[in-house]
Amino acid sequence: MTILGAILAGGQSRRFGSDKAVADLGGQPMIVRVADALAPFVEGIVVCGHPAPPAGLIRVEDKPHPGLGPLGGLAGALFHARAHGYAGVLSVGCDTPILDADLLSCLGSAESAMSVTDAPIIGYWPTSLYDTLIAHLATDPRRSMRGWTAAIGANPIDSPRPIPNVNTPEDLALLLRSG
Repeated sequence: MTILGAILAGGQSRRFGSDKAVADLGGQPMIVRVADALAPFVEGIVVCGHPAPPAGLIRVEDKPHPGLGPLGGLAGALFHARAHGYAGVLSVGCDTPILDADLLSCLGSAESAMSVTDAPIIGYWPTSLYDTLIAHLATDPRRSMRGWTAAIGANPIDSPRPIPNVNTPEDLALLLRSG
């Protein structure tokens, strides 16, 4: 089974104050750290929603149009995956640079939709869900990841460790201090 890795990076970084995807984390842009963590578990990686991903990463447009939050990015990834013969998408956020390998391995071996309980942006999504997601986006004005996972009955999985989420410069500083 071939899996496409999708880094969802279309947010506006309002709380961060600048583009957090390219914020320096130990000498690398945060998005590169995420791609490096994701790479062993997927056959290809795309970046969804970011206007200018780092060299070597393929940019995918949100579907059906920009401005739909993480679900628009996920729809873009599912569309791309289906068009290129992938069975599913393993999604992560650009602001979750510390990802547990066992968790990613579990998600990468899933056969049906599965998402992390405390971070539903991190999940596995079969490409067959694309049309369902497009219909969901057309009818649910909230566009919530939790709402989407509930609507499709995604299997919840707990992360074995807390997943750091970098939303502010203070979050990044704390992550850098904790090593």
